[in-house]
Amino acid sequence: MNVFMEWIYVTSKKKEMVWISKEMDVAEALTFAEDIEKTGRVKQLLFYDARGVAWTKKELIKLMKEVETEPHDVVAYFDGGFDRQSKKAGVGIVIYYKQNGKLFRMRANAQLDELQSNNEAEYAAFHFLLEQLEHLGVHHLPVVFRGDAHVVFHQLSGDWPVFSEEGRWAERIERKMKRLGISPIYEPIVRKENSEADQLATQALRGTTIRSTIQLERER
Repeated sequence: MNVFMEWIYVTSKKKEMVWISKEMDVAEALTFAEDIEKTGRVKQLLFYDARGVAWTKKELIKLMKEVETEPHDVVAYFDGGFDRQSKKAGVGIVIYYKQNGKLFRMRANAQLDELQSNNEAEYAAFHFLLEQLEHLGVHHLPVVFRGDAHVVFHQLSGDWPVFSEEGRWAERIERKMKRLGISPIYEPIVRKENSEADQLATQALRGTTIRSTIQLERER
């Protein structure tokens, strides 16, 4: 989680000036805040997250202690496949996250009916991913989303228009992200880098359902 600091500095002649820092990791920001407060000339110091929510130092320390016991530092992959003959779609997701000082990987897939195109399958995969994040308890945090469906990223970012068949999915996705308080960070990748989610989507199309969570030994 990244934040930036805003503080009111008071000079020896009681003049006030507002200072704003660059964006940085919470731990780094708290370290700087300790040093700034040692000057004895800080009237007010606030931290702002990616959503513009303001936190005092005490509130932020409390939040970070709570976050440590919940899933955080989330990186999530998704992919969707579509079979035109059967009108079935396979969706696959992979979620990497930290919790209680440990690194985990969750994998899941599902077969869906009544979709009309590969683009719609990609949107359905993204929505399925959000459902799994909700089940994990991910909320009010930034989440890195990675996938090779660049159209989805451009449309959700507002760079490209959303057409009718994808529109209902885009609305559902935006509503759920808002409700969960997720700040999305979109990172489009090439298909080769999305092989885990792609394989899960293919397996779902073939009727093989997978759901697993394992602890990893080291960072991916």
